[in-house]
Amino acid sequence: MLNKTTLLATSAVLALAISTPAFAQVDEVITTATKRQQTLQETPVAVTVTPADVIEKSRIQDIKDLQSVVPALRVNQLQNSQNTNFVIRGFGNGANNAGIEPSVGVFVDGVYRSRSAAQISDLPILDRVEVLRGPQSTLFGKNASAGVISVVTAKPKFEQQGYIEGGISNFNGYTAKGYYTNAIDDKAAFSIGGGINKRDGYFDQAVSGVEENNSRDRANLRGQFLYEASDATTARIIMDYSTIDENCCGTANFQNLGAGAVVAGLGGQVTNGDTFSYINFQNKESENTVDDYGISLEINHDMGWANLTSITAFRGNEATFDSDADFGTVELLRGVDSDQEIDTLTQELRLTSTTDGPLQWMVGGYIFSEDVQANSGITYGSGLRRFIEAGLTDALQPGNLPALFAALGGASPLLTGIETSAGNAAGSSFASGTDINEFFTQDNLALSVFGTVDYDVTDRFTVTLGGNYTQDEKEVTGFTINNDQYSNIDLNTNPAVGVFTNQAIMGAYGDPSNPIFQGWAALVAPNLPAPLTGAPLNATTISFLPGGLGNPALAPFVANVQGSVVTGLAGTQFQPQFLSFPNSVENGESDDSKFTYTVRGAYEVNDNLNVYASYATGFKSSSWNLSRDSRPFFSDFPALSGAGLLPNNYIFAPNATDLNNFQNGRNSGTRFANPEEAMVVELGAKMRFERGALNIALFDQTITDFQSNVFLGTGFGLANSGEQNTKGLEFDGTWSPTDSLDLTLAGIYMDAKYEDFVETGIAINPDLPAVGANQLDLTGEDVAGVSPLSLIGSATYTNELANGWEYYLRGSYQYESNVQVSEPIPTIAGPQPEREINSLDLSAGLDFGNDLELQIWARNVTEDEYITTYFAVPAQAGIVNGYPSEPRTYGVNLRKNF
Repeated sequence: MLNKTTLLATSAVLALAISTPAFAQVDEVITTATKRQQTLQETPVAVTVTPADVIEKSRIQDIKDLQSVVPALRVNQLQNSQNTNFVIRGFGNGANNAGIEPSVGVFVDGVYRSRSAAQISDLPILDRVEVLRGPQSTLFGKNASAGVISVVTAKPKFEQQGYIEGGISNFNGYTAKGYYTNAIDDKAAFSIGGGINKRDGYFDQAVSGVEENNSRDRANLRGQFLYEASDATTARIIMDYSTIDENCCGTANFQNLGAGAVVAGLGGQVTNGDTFSYINFQNKESENTVDDYGISLEINHDMGWANLTSITAFRGNEATFDSDADFGTVELLRGVDSDQEIDTLTQELRLTSTTDGPLQWMVGGYIFSEDVQANSGITYGSGLRRFIEAGLTDALQPGNLPALFAALGGASPLLTGIETSAGNAAGSSFASGTDINEFFTQDNLALSVFGTVDYDVTDRFTVTLGGNYTQDEKEVTGFTINNDQYSNIDLNTNPAVGVFTNQAIMGAYGDPSNPIFQGWAALVAPNLPAPLTGAPLNATTISFLPGGLGNPALAPFVANVQGSVVTGLAGTQFQPQFLSFPNSVENGESDDSKFTYTVRGAYEVNDNLNVYASYATGFKSSSWNLSRDSRPFFSDFPALSGAGLLPNNYIFAPNATDLNNFQNGRNSGTRFANPEEAMVVELGAKMRFERGALNIALFDQTITDFQSNVFLGTGFGLANSGEQNTKGLEFDGTWSPTDSLDLTLAGIYMDAKYEDFVETGIAINPDLPAVGANQLDLTGEDVAGVSPLSLIGSATYTNELANGWEYYLRGSYQYESNVQVSEPIPTIAGPQPEREINSLDLSAGLDFGNDLELQIWARNVTEDEYITTYFAVPAQAGIVNGYPSEPRTYGVNLRKNF
């Protein structure tokens, strides 16, 4: 169906373009997507350019708002302000794990921003934003396997210009911005701009005294100095600082089953039954702070036969986060926190030919050096111990929670029995204040050499060859301080606990008057041996048998308890001991190299139509799992993997110095993901018509060894997901039927599938076959979250009143067809949740003719409600939450230009 549709559409528009003999002049859109300044219609790559006036009129306030004007782009806001995931054509990753660089590269004035925490900023004045689809390493030098977002700000002017602006909006929001540029002398100019952006949160809190979620509190300052030493040489210095201090991000409850009953029995609440009530049931604010800063020096020198460009940059990013990650009013977790610091130094040197002739070329080199320190922690709350005990017991005695909570009375007989049997102090398991802290470092050095050659075979036909060679080295360390004694108990082989033969534990549950025991007795009664038939099952009666619970006659009972209880207990060992690395087997190093290339042919059919065909490859180096679920691969256990044993049943001893020194318990997993490689075949056309233009592209894009980063409840499983493929058609059209009216329509139709993807529920482990109860084979399935059809249309009407005042009216509509939101979540009882987007933005402006402008705006006028991402709530099986869309926002702004 896709092939037929795209073939017919392509044939129709090509025939129309070829048959159109002339066109009226339309506004030319300038882009530097190929590192050369060209018009958009001349550029033979798939790129969307959003100019500054559209950004202003659409009230786009940061990069994540771009998805309302670029259909191939999807931006997901996750659990805090610094975690934003960019997706182009269904490909993208990188949020929530400091060890992963995003597949979509973000550049601001030619400087690479390596993490999403550095990508959210209110820029005082823009020139344009370019979104390039497909791998771009031959032009940008740095990892960009899925695409690039390139932000270009305005340079300082040699004449006085500027503005001051203030605005108010709903949720008690207000903004203030200012910008000023002027000449210092005939060779130097400067600019300075900044602003603040604040509002209350739109997520109310059910717990009094806790501030609203999804507030906004941001400030930025940016300065530039431009020096034109001569007609041939210019230098530009840019310094910027931005800060975020917010309470983010509120979640909606999609399903409240399973553990939800236990939470309710403990007097807690996780939902009010309305997914889009925008009410949080948390007893703690989520604190987010981000300080992002940098300085760059760009030098351009015209050598006559070529332009030399040098961009030197340093960037620093410090981000902290602390939240109530149990998403309920019972204090299961006191907090989950992170403290991340990233320092990045980059150097790009590029030489671009300027001489006339059929051969044009560009060659460059790129150095990337980065230091990452990522510390995180989790602290148990006052309600966790009782919650664990209640949940475990309820699993053995379903449907009797009132009696269960009455019997517990705040005590934990099961956990107490385990503790004393293992030699731990009573009450030490899941004690309030227990914390686990992780400490990671990563040093990354990457070197790239890249270039392109354009050769005009004829006046109309140009062949382009591009290449990039990258060497990427990383050195990583990781260790933890783990105060969780319970997760270090060996439930399987400890003679006192392993097969539940301990008299203290049985005594705790051996009182026939105890309602908890009654459930146990009913569970095991069919398996009781003759000497105990009809007798109360407790430590006294069992002691009559030779060997007590070790008597062979009780083997069926022991096996029953082993299967139903020990397995459940093992699942509550959330924080197994961590094997520090480097160690005797893992050196904590990766060294990747790859040559990627682009081959393209572009043909100018006539003055109206340019067509092109290209094949390109891309590459992203190994990424390391810098989370508490970073575990050695199962294949690193030679004695175990050689014996064909399953993983998830082994834990490293706290003092392990070798990967074969382990205790039964758990855990293997993933330590890193191998490089991902991209490939795209693309056919495109750039057309101009009477009063309009149309760009289309057919593409077939694949990423192999896609670096999948899946939340596992306490940390992240990072591994290669095999192969993901997206085929599609995208278009971007403009038409001005009159001088006053501009219409746009852009869209993308995609068929995104996993060609090879096995997801493992406990840990994504590429060493395992696609079997096992904890695995999910998604091979051949559609990629979740990627809508088959996305459309964005806009209409802008500009005119003049009788008194000379100018005004504009603008409307923009965003549509995304229905799609399953997330990868299948096994604990969802019914159908997996889906999403469809129908969102309308409106704005209007009035220029009073004296440099005074008024704007009114509204985003998501239709109050469209949808969930961007779903996740299973940590340690609370059956509870599923998600991040809902932003409600309707609106406001008014007044600007004075000078």
